[in-house]
Amino acid sequence: MTAELNDGVAPGQRVNHKRVARVMREHAIAGYRRRRKVRTTIPEPADLRVPDLLKRDFTAPAPNRRYVGDITYLPLSDGTNLYLATVIDCYSRRLVGWSIADHMRTELVADALKAAHATRGRLAGAVFHSDHGSVYTSKDYARLCAELGVTQSMGAVGTSADNSLAESFNATLKREVLQDHNAWPDEATCRRQLFRWLVRYNTRRRHSWCRYQSPVTYETTSAAILPAAA
Repeated sequence: MTAELNDGVAPGQRVNHKRVARVMREHAIAGYRRRRKVRTTIPEPADLRVPDLLKRDFTAPAPNRRYVGDITYLPLSDGTNLYLATVIDCYSRRLVGWSIADHMRTELVADALKAAHATRGRLAGAVFHSDHGSVYTSKDYARLCAELGVTQSMGAVGTSADNSLAESFNATLKREVLQDHNAWPDEATCRRQLFRWLVRYNTRRRHSWCRYQSPVTYETTSAAILPAAA
């Protein structure tokens, strides 16, 4: 809120975070906090074992070097789910690739990685970190990573902290879009609201990691040159 108020304001007119906090308290204004916690990651049998190359270090010296990704379920009111697969850049927290489907087959995560490749132009030399879900350990996904020049990395089985950046993204998405509702009313509404939020996340939503800029703005104003994977 402080960053938003100070954006483009002359130095003498800027306000500090303490004043903003005080005014918000006086008017009972607070950020939304989701009241319930739902487990979304379930370990699955793995066909392939790969090392953890990140060791919970979710930073990168430049864009297109290190990525994390995950699958999260999107509950619908009829009892079914859609599923979202993500590819997030550790440098800027930018969502460079994503895919939504009504299944959790390998195509879901493959389409997200292909979308990231299209966004960046190339992924050769980059590391992609995930959990040990069966889609990530499948031979087809390993083959796609090899074709794109991507090195796979995986955390320990059943340890969400080893992929906490992707887990945090999923939690933020549901907190801000779904809020206290248990499900989206239908598939069309879910897809429409997700698309709107994901675009806003990249281009407008301020992120503390990005010095309170959006991920795209942070990349644009940084000295890094894209692509920088090789």
